[in-house]
Amino acid sequence: MGQARPTQSCRPGSLFPTLPPFRWQARDTIQTAPDLSLARNDNLKPMNIITLQPDSQAGEPGYTRYFTYEPTPELTEQLAEAERLKAELDACRNVDTLAPKWEALYTRLRYLWTYHSNAIEGSSLSLSDTIFFLQEGLTVEGKPLKEFLDARNHAQAIELLFEFEAQGRPITEDFLKELNALLLFGVTETPALDTFGRRTSKPARPGEYKLRPNHVLLQDGTIHYYAKPEQVASQMAYLCDWLQANENVLPPVILASLGHYNLVRIHPFDDGNGRGARLLMNCLLMRAGYPPAIVYNEARRHYIEAIQSADQGNMAPFITFIAQSLNVTQQEMLNALRAVADA
Repeated sequence: MGQARPTQSCRPGSLFPTLPPFRWQARDTIQTAPDLSLARNDNLKPMNIITLQPDSQAGEPGYTRYFTYEPTPELTEQLAEAERLKAELDACRNVDTLAPKWEALYTRLRYLWTYHSNAIEGSSLSLSDTIFFLQEGLTVEGKPLKEFLDARNHAQAIELLFEFEAQGRPITEDFLKELNALLLFGVTETPALDTFGRRTSKPARPGEYKLRPNHVLLQDGTIHYYAKPEQVASQMAYLCDWLQANENVLPPVILASLGHYNLVRIHPFDDGNGRGARLLMNCLLMRAGYPPAIVYNEARRHYIEAIQSADQGNMAPFITFIAQSLNVTQQEMLNALRAVADA
């Protein structure tokens, strides 16, 4: 029809878009920044990414736990694939005929991100329920009001994230508190466990660090412990400082994965920690020029298993999972752009 064809890299045929109960205190990070260029696999050497040391009190032994990153072949491949797909997406941004598609793509990503992030936390809303509510403002009969609040709040938190990223603001405690305040806006109570491990509830405190422990009951009946309330402020300050110091040191996918995992490990808020961790992860990815990575609810079991591996000190499965999630998102974006180029 007389329209310019896409550049070579955007033509059809190329890959396209369509705790354990320990009491932790962050202590140190890598002393010397390694060469983490993805150009050569042998530059991805084993290393200690974060050193965490429990608080010591009378009668408690002190010890150090190392969170290691082992460059497994699968992880190395996924990191390289993330860079390759990003390069293809970047090339497509310069194709005039594809320009109108980008806004629609990111609108779709917002819907998917909101739906899957809430579904992972137990929301019963379907994707169509979520889209209908966010577009029309109308609830679906028979669904809890809180689930619609969660959908609205998450969508607004994404908007804040895009605004934050556009302004280039640093990752700070205040920003993470602001995100949590949006996620819990209008929520009055959050789930909790009593001293006997029984399910109960407690008043929500949006945007404020927890005052009571927020441990979780696992399927096997054991309790998984997070940082104690009195440890949260120092660990969150350390995490934000660490992310700022390493933003231009570590590859973005690794940095984003570590930010996500450590926010979950600390669990600083009464509720919204998982959703907040995925928001933080995607903020770090977008600041590096990547699209957000959608963690699909269908992959929830693998996601949790990867977090549990990290709890035991092995970060590779979790970083690999995040890289895979990012690559699925990038590939779907390329598939959508290819459909436009073919039309």
